[in-house]
Amino acid sequence: MLILRLIIESFRFAYNSLVVNQLRTFLSLLGITIGIFCIISVFTIIDSLERTIRESMSKLGSNVIYIQKWPWTPPPGESEYPWWKYLNRPIPKLSETQEILRRSGLTQYCVYNFSFNRTVQRGSSKAENVDIIGASNGLIETWSLKITNGRPLTEQEFNSGSNFAMLGAEIAEQLFPSMSPIGKSIKIQGFTIFIVGVFEKMGEDMFGTSMDKRILIPIKFASRMIDTRLEMGQSIIVKGKADVAAARLSEELEGIMRSIRRIKPSDENDFALNEVSLISGQLDNLFKVFNIAGWIIGGFAILVGGFGIANIMFVSVKERTKIIGLQKALGAKSKFILLEFLFEASVLSLIGGIIGLLIIYSLTFVVSKAFDFNLVLSVGNIITGLTISVVIGLIAGTIPARTAARLDPVTAMNAV
Repeated sequence: MLILRLIIESFRFAYNSLVVNQLRTFLSLLGITIGIFCIISVFTIIDSLERTIRESMSKLGSNVIYIQKWPWTPPPGESEYPWWKYLNRPIPKLSETQEILRRSGLTQYCVYNFSFNRTVQRGSSKAENVDIIGASNGLIETWSLKITNGRPLTEQEFNSGSNFAMLGAEIAEQLFPSMSPIGKSIKIQGFTIFIVGVFEKMGEDMFGTSMDKRILIPIKFASRMIDTRLEMGQSIIVKGKADVAAARLSEELEGIMRSIRRIKPSDENDFALNEVSLISGQLDNLFKVFNIAGWIIGGFAILVGGFGIANIMFVSVKERTKIIGLQKALGAKSKFILLEFLFEASVLSLIGGIIGLLIIYSLTFVVSKAFDFNLVLSVGNIITGLTISVVIGLIAGTIPARTAARLDPVTAMNAV
């Protein structure tokens, strides 16, 4: 009952402080509001960006390795990307994909693919600069692509190089508005291609794995449209079996590729084994720097806010000196007075924090509606903001609360 009474009285005093001295309270709480806004808004942006990136990374596959000419990151322990070392490397070949399938015991799918841009026509309608992906069998399973209409390309169609294709959702809507494209044909570079399926709409991602604006055709059919000796982002995508660790798969693939290309033991690899964990490690370090920056940016504003709360509490102690003296004369202990002012300081600071969080929530709603970016104020960030507010209030109110608790009752009651 004593604690409940203490909390109720603290809220009442805090409310009176807000009502009676509105301008002073507003200016004092402004620092806390701005500080919480700065810190939590930075954390919200970072968390939303990190979530978007990691969702895009998950589409690349957690147990998938990309054998490519160019590595995704600089060599371990180095910050500079030595592109000149990779410039003359050979591009991956379809024959190497077949050799990996023959030699590897840890591989579930091994897919060869490349991409190029072409104009796609359907009667008088056309879509320009469309990304065409030529791939061997297994890409749909490796990237876990879903189909909303029609069927997937079969292994026989991939291997024989049939003139069949699957469309991304946006391409299908553009070329075949208000109708099903299944069984109908399109023309690419003069070749007639029949549509067998449409991929489920995925939305934009940050790594280009979305199929919404792409067309998938068999690799052997794609080879009739373009010179495969040119560099077009050729890669071999290897997905390991369910119980195989990525590190173990990587070691096996490195040995197989060195054997296929007859690389001497003393020579470096002339290929890159890229996997999601490489980017993940780089991102972890980057987001740590962003989080530190967020604390620094908001820390100064919160420091100013803390001084504002302390100022309110010192004024409150002075205005209520006689009341404090009367409380002590009636038997109130110093501990009770101390806790009363600490609760009041925490409540005032908490109000500033809540205002800051409400502003952030409003902005996340506006940004998410105005831009194609899902900005979310997470529960974790809300709890962090409220916790920071309460802690700052306790710290800022400690000295004024101790001053009030140490007042002599006789001197306090006779104060002017």
